[in-house]
Amino acid sequence: MQQQNLRYGIFPVYKEKGKTSFEVVREIRRITGEKKVGHAGTLDPLAKGILVIGVGRTATKNLSLFVSEEKEYIAKIKLGWRSTTDDREGKKEKVQVKKIPSRKDILETLKLFIGYIYQKPPQFSAKKVSGIRAYQIARAGKQVQLSSQKVYIKRIDLIKYSWPYVVLRIICGPGTYIRSLARDIGEKLGTGAYVYDLERTRIGNFDKKSALSIQKFKKLWKKD
Repeated sequence: MQQQNLRYGIFPVYKEKGKTSFEVVREIRRITGEKKVGHAGTLDPLAKGILVIGVGRTATKNLSLFVSEEKEYIAKIKLGWRSTTDDREGKKEKVQVKKIPSRKDILETLKLFIGYIYQKPPQFSAKKVSGIRAYQIARAGKQVQLSSQKVYIKRIDLIKYSWPYVVLRIICGPGTYIRSLARDIGEKLGTGAYVYDLERTRIGNFDKKSALSIQKFKKLWKKD
C-alpha cells in the first residue's frame, strides 16, 4: 500500500470495538475533508477489525468489488446460552445443557458447516424486509421473517476450547453472518451459542499488518 500518498483511494482501516462502521466513515470524512467516503462490509459495534474504506468518488464506486472478497475472522463463541441478537449485546437465555460437548464433538460439528450452507440472518441485522431494516422491526418487538441465504464457508479452525468458550478461525465468502454461524453451531451441539467477541482479520489481500488505525491514518494524511 502506498502510504506516502493518502489523498484518494481504498484503504484498510482497523475499527476498534464499540464504534459503528458509520462512525469510522465519519471520522475519515473529518480527517480528509472529503464528502465522498464509504466502506465495504459492515462490522457490528461489538466487533473489531478491518474495515475497507474508500476516499473519493472513484474509490467509493469501486468499493463494491471488496464486498465479494474472501474474509477471515477470529470468533470467540460462548456456549450454553442464547441471545436475541446472537451476540452478547442482546437479551440472554440460559440453556439447560444435557451434555457438555467434548473437543471431538465440536470438531465433528464444525465439519457440518464447511462448504455451501444455508443460514438465516440474525433478527437484529441490516437486512431489509419490505424496505425496512430487520433490526428496526426487531427493536419494535415484532418477529422478523427472514429467508435463509446460501453462503460459502471455506474453512473453520478450532483454535481453543475451554467450556463454555470456543475460539474459531473462520474463512468465508461474502454475505456470511458469523453471528448466525455461531448460533447454528450451538443449536447443532444442543447447547445454544452466541458470539462473545469477534475480530475481522482479513478482507481479500488486506490483513492486520496493512491496516491503519484512525490515528495512523490521520498522521499520514497530515504528512501528505
